Amino acid sequence: MNKLSNLTKCATTAVCIALCVVLPMGLHAIPNAGTLLSPMHIPVLLCGLVCGWPYGLLCGLTGPALSCFITSMPGMGYLPTMMVELALYGLISGLLIHFIRTGHLMADLYISLVVAMLAGRILTGIARALIFAAGSYSWKAWATGYFVSSFPGIILQLILLPILYLALQRAHLIPARYDKNRSQPKTI
Repeated sequence: MNKLSNLTKCATTAVCIALCVVLPMGLHAIPNAGTLLSPMHIPVLLCGLVCGWPYGLLCGLTGPALSCFITSMPGMGYLPTMMVELALYGLISGLLIHFIRTGHLMADLYISLVVAMLAGRILTGIARALIFAAGSYSWKAWATGYFVSSFPGIILQLILLPILYLALQRAHLIPARYDKNRSQPKTI
């Protein structure tokens, strides 16, 4: 399997960071789109899946910071929490896609995505409860903010990210994860 060059990973990460700025701007006309659709999550998770954990981590830290300074979205009060959440998504999705090898691309992608999204939400909730909103953050606020309000975004990510990954692979922009020509076990 050919791997992406460091230059390609850097360029892909830069595009994903730019998307962290552009996607929220494009959805700004839709009321509450940031909470409902979580547009920054898509490029960060994609960056982790395609480029690996160091690049996903960098994208997760840099994307929201750059967006905040250029567009004031997210606001400065929410920026640290958002940076932690997205950095965890990029880090965890990149680590998992590297280590998980089920032999089926879709299984690898969904395991990596679901675990990254759950772990990111849990760890960010802990960080909010202990650091960012110590003493004033409840289970109800966590569940509402990370699962109920963002449910459309979760569904969108679970549908769109595997499609994007497959499209990049079919366009030969990223290497195939599994060789199509390898011999398959014979069934009786």
